[in-house]
Amino acid sequence: MAKLTFKTDKCKGCGLCVDACPKNVLALSADKINKKGHHPVEAVNEDACIGCAFCATMCPDCIIKVER
Repeated sequence: MAKLTFKTDKCKGCGLCVDACPKNVLALSADKINKKGHHPVEAVNEDACIGCAFCATMCPDCIIKVER
């Protein structure tokens, strides 16, 4: 199982990482807002993560870290 780490204070909520995840592990937070005023990404099903790092590759702001 992979470990996901997010720099949520820098996330602009673009959703590219959410769309790139083949296992639907990520979602934009419905109830949290970061310092920039955006709904940041969060792991909703981290147990399903296969560690492919597609999310980290797609993130234009490099806020996602995937550790296997």
